[in-house]
Amino acid sequence: MTPHQLPADFLAAVRDWCDQDPDAATRAELEQLLTDASPAAEAALHDRFDTRLEFGTAGLRGAIGAGPNRMNRVLVAQAATGFAAWLRGRESTPSVVIGYDGRVNSRVFATDTAELMAGAGLRAILLPRLLPTPVLAFAVRFFDASAGVMVTASHNPAADNGYKVYLGGADAGAQIVAPADAEIAAEIHAIARGARVNELARSVDYETCDESVVDEYVRATAALAGEVAARYPAVKFAYTALHGVGWQTASRVFAAAGFGAPTSVIEQQEPDAAFPTVAFPNPEEPGALDAAFAAATAAGSALIIANDPDADRLAVAIPLRASAAPPAPAGGQTAWRRLTGNEVGALLGWRAAERAAASQPRGALAASLVSSPALAAVARHYGLDFVETLTGFKWISRTPHLVFGFEEALGYLVDPEKIRDKDGISAAVDILSLATELAAVGQNLDDRLLDFAERFGGYASAQLSLRVTRLTEITDVMARLRTASPTMIGSLAVDRVDDFSVGFGRYPASDILRFWLVDGSRVIVRPSGTEPKVKVYLDAVVSVGSASERLAAASAIVSELEGSIRTLLAP
Repeated sequence: MTPHQLPADFLAAVRDWCDQDPDAATRAELEQLLTDASPAAEAALHDRFDTRLEFGTAGLRGAIGAGPNRMNRVLVAQAATGFAAWLRGRESTPSVVIGYDGRVNSRVFATDTAELMAGAGLRAILLPRLLPTPVLAFAVRFFDASAGVMVTASHNPAADNGYKVYLGGADAGAQIVAPADAEIAAEIHAIARGARVNELARSVDYETCDESVVDEYVRATAALAGEVAARYPAVKFAYTALHGVGWQTASRVFAAAGFGAPTSVIEQQEPDAAFPTVAFPNPEEPGALDAAFAAATAAGSALIIANDPDADRLAVAIPLRASAAPPAPAGGQTAWRRLTGNEVGALLGWRAAERAAASQPRGALAASLVSSPALAAVARHYGLDFVETLTGFKWISRTPHLVFGFEEALGYLVDPEKIRDKDGISAAVDILSLATELAAVGQNLDDRLLDFAERFGGYASAQLSLRVTRLTEITDVMARLRTASPTMIGSLAVDRVDDFSVGFGRYPASDILRFWLVDGSRVIVRPSGTEPKVKVYLDAVVSVGSASERLAAASAIVSELEGSIRTLLAP
């Protein structure tokens, strides 16, 4: 069968999409597929048109290309117009602030959104240039806007882009949650069924704001450091933006906080949508920080700070202790260790708990259920509330009386009064403040982690990812674990299983399995919300022995669990 022999209604839908597409590149993509008689072209058309990217609590995210199952100007126009309709139904004079990062088409998608929102009668405010996601989240509250839209795919592959939505008012600038996601999706589908994109009302009567919102973000974020930099000598650190949009804003914040200029990884400093020096633009991925390791070694840095491409996540790396480091290769290359998200979350949570206990009558710490239980121990110690949420800052940020929240995927919310989303720049300020204070008494972040194990217990964690080529493989894995639930994982017996698929306690139904083992360790399995893979989270805690013995014993348990779970999940 050639594309010309496809069902008439299918071909009509493809041609209709092509006719209304304002983007010459994606029109040409469809035209080429329509004239190509190969089976591959037919499969490509089906892949683009048999389904569509669904709008959910994470907004939209996918590969750039033609058709409803890709990120493109038609899909974005439908999303913007549907979202505008939903906002008009929510209030009489809605407003929206729109930001964008440095990915392919980010500015185009943001400008389309501004024009369509203005055409729909909303006050539309476009940020002045490409900026980090935390600046957009901050801007929703700065402008007291009804909503915010950020065009970004965060740390996804270079071929992707996305559309993230925030709500103002009673939602205080947090990302959307149910039922708003389904309601907005219904409006988007109504637009897709009943209107052609090239006939939607547009207006250039939108605002492009000045730099005042950026200036205020910089001031408020730098203020988190207090007088630390004035009291103690600066710690020498390196910084990478990982080809994203973090450098200009983060460097201003570091200077305003008194930390001075970092050693920048020059080849990764400026936005580059191709992400040419990394295989995958995520600081969690192996190799992503290699250039930062080299730059930090050459500069004699004591610390590495890394943001992901839209700067809402933070990675931290420190030199390996001499006792743990392998022999240095020729040239004296320092051996570095990236702290896990759980380690950074524990350190920042401890810091936040100390502040809260000293200055607030009540406060809460929060973490996603797949993050280390270490934060719960901190909360108990300081008499603070602890809230465990589903994954995502749309949940964490809504915790009552929140003073700190984190998720193990390098996301930290250290200043809830300023922003209701993870923020890799403000988290960097807090970790730099901690490192500076420790250095003043001859210690470093490794020493602080040992102190944590001594006071709260030795926690260890690991994460596995099983990438798939077909989404049905994820369904198969989860079904297999439910129908043939393991009774042992490694040498440890499974004590009980929490299945979230039918709802669990206060949680809504979610495709998550949590296995509790007899020693208190746990294994959590869930599909990724943004990528085609199954994620597994392993956690253990040991509270006997010295701090280093506790950490070593917990790590040994996690290593055993990791080997067993790989076998368990193998096809």
